Parts: sequence; C-alpha cells; structure tokens
Amino acid sequence: MQKLTPFLISSLLVFGVAACQDTAKTTVTAPAPDEAAQAPTAATTQAAKEDAQSELRRRQLDADIRAREQRNNATGGDTDRASADLASQVRSKLEANIPNGQLTVNAVEDGTVTVAGTVNNQEQLAKIEPLSKEIKGVKNVVVKAVVAPPQS
Repeated sequence: MQKLTPFLISSLLVFGVAACQDTAKTTVTAPAPDEAAQAPTAATTQAAKEDAQSELRRRQLDADIRAREQRNNATGGDTDRASADLASQVRSKLEANIPNGQLTVNAVEDGTVTVAGTVNNQEQLAKIEPLSKEIKGVKNVVVKAVVAPPQS
C-alpha cells in the first residue's frame, strides 16, 4: 500500500497537468489561435446568445470574476498572475459581454493576452481590447479576431 500511494498521487498530478493544457475558449466551436476563423451558423449564434445573455449566466460570470479578484487581492494583490488564470478571466469577461462571439483566449506570463476568432460586428470587435484590459494583470491585448456575421 505504501508503494501504491505515491504512484496514484503522481498519476493524478501528471493527468492534471496534461488536462490543463487547453486554450480557454468562449465556445466549443471557437477556432484555435493559429486556425483560420470561420463564420458561425445562425443557429449556433442564437443558441450562444440566449445562453450567454441570460441574467443568471451574467451574474455567474460576474461573481466568478469578483471572486478571483478577491482571491488575488487576499494573496497580496499583485498583478503577476498565472497565464491560465488570466486567460480564463478574460474569456469569462468576453463571454458575458460579447455573447454571440466565437473567441479563443490565450495568455502568457508577461500579461499579454491574445484573442482570436469571430464576432458579428465591428462594435463587438472594438469591445475586445477594453474589456480584456479590465482584468487585473492584463498588460497588453493582441486582437486577431475578425468580423464574420452569422451564416443563414
């Protein structure tokens, strides 16, 4: 039993590290950062919009962002954060405010966040950078997203 315990713990750690390598996305169908953007179908856009614009979903996302900010402030309030935490927070912020976009968010340790994918209009595209910079720790935003209205 004593030899089995370290093996099980190390197996869980290896599995956890491998599972956390995915890029944060606002939708399952969002392209990878290096993938060409494609316009979403009208049905996909409508379903995402209804889910993300629901009052319950907005409250959940806002509460999540507030909780992360409080947790960060409790640990010293520094703006140096793990890249996965930054990507997740930016993704949540964009999902709540650009519900029908199909965006991929990637962050690196220096606070640079890259947002790729599609949005439905120029106003949504213009929102990406200011919304991303509202997250504590984001120092630079690279927007690779494009405007691609939903297909009918």
